[in-house]
Amino acid sequence: MKKAVWGVLGTAKIGWEKVIPAMFKSEHCEVRAIASRSLDKAEQLAKQLGIPKAYGSYEALLADPEIDVIYNPLPNHEHVPMTLAAARAGKHVLCEKPIALTSSEAAQLRDFSGKVHIMEAFMVRFHPQWLAVRERVQSGALGDVRLLQAFFSYFNRESDNIRNQLDIGGGSLYDIGCYPVVIARFLWGAEPLRVMALFDRDPEFKTDRAVSALLDFGGGRRMDFTVSTQSVPYQRVQICGTQKRIEVQIPFNSPLGGSTKILTDDGSSLDGSSVTEETIPACDQYTLEVDALSLAALGQTALPYGVEDAILNMRVLDALFESEKTGAWVKVDSYL
Repeated sequence: MKKAVWGVLGTAKIGWEKVIPAMFKSEHCEVRAIASRSLDKAEQLAKQLGIPKAYGSYEALLADPEIDVIYNPLPNHEHVPMTLAAARAGKHVLCEKPIALTSSEAAQLRDFSGKVHIMEAFMVRFHPQWLAVRERVQSGALGDVRLLQAFFSYFNRESDNIRNQLDIGGGSLYDIGCYPVVIARFLWGAEPLRVMALFDRDPEFKTDRAVSALLDFGGGRRMDFTVSTQSVPYQRVQICGTQKRIEVQIPFNSPLGGSTKILTDDGSSLDGSSVTEETIPACDQYTLEVDALSLAALGQTALPYGVEDAILNMRVLDALFESEKTGAWVKVDSYL
């Protein structure tokens, strides 16, 4: 069976800890090369992970004619520049979220739509737990779903961590706030009309260490979420319909190779005794994500999410940042 041949830009932790091991599990992907601006670093990680080739520059990797697909987990400010460089070299790209710092920056990728595949790395959209929840939302199994609520947090005050560096796209909204946004769009298959947000910024780093937001999807549908990079680690998503409620226990960092649980409640008891549990079999959502782009690169399936979807998600983040400045509702279509 022909496999898509992948190369990795950089030695980011998300890559060597989660995505590259997921690639090795894929039946449709072969990891052949990794690049760093330090050849020693690339060679060390290549040896550790069992990757055949190591390059001491990103340009050398992009020039490798054997590579079909590039994985770009570089810091946020390098997402669009290096994705553009890969696309110019004729490579398909899986780019970590957020795909850009603004929707207008992301729109630069439109020049390569139809030439190569470019997908933003929201692995959650491939996890069976979210596919099951979406089916129930859209089928009416919960009644009319008008309310979504999400919380996502961890604690990190390391000054040298890219998430705490304002000038390269650090902060909680870019890092984890994008997940509740994409989940709401995924479940409803719709775009928010307007948003409002409250930001709390770290006095030293100036990054947003906590963001609470309200997204109005029209027709009474709204999502509210809070994300924080300086709170106790926790994550939950609630989906409330007129008849039933679903709670997703580990919505974003689902255990690799582990099962997950969906809790459904008809509200007949407030003490939790009316909750039923459904176990979703073990999977690796990163492998499923890699499979999707690999099969599209091989021409066997259509790409499920491309540049236009990424731009739509970035529009929402743009509007939330604008709401911080104005203290008011901001229309999302202002960023068309």
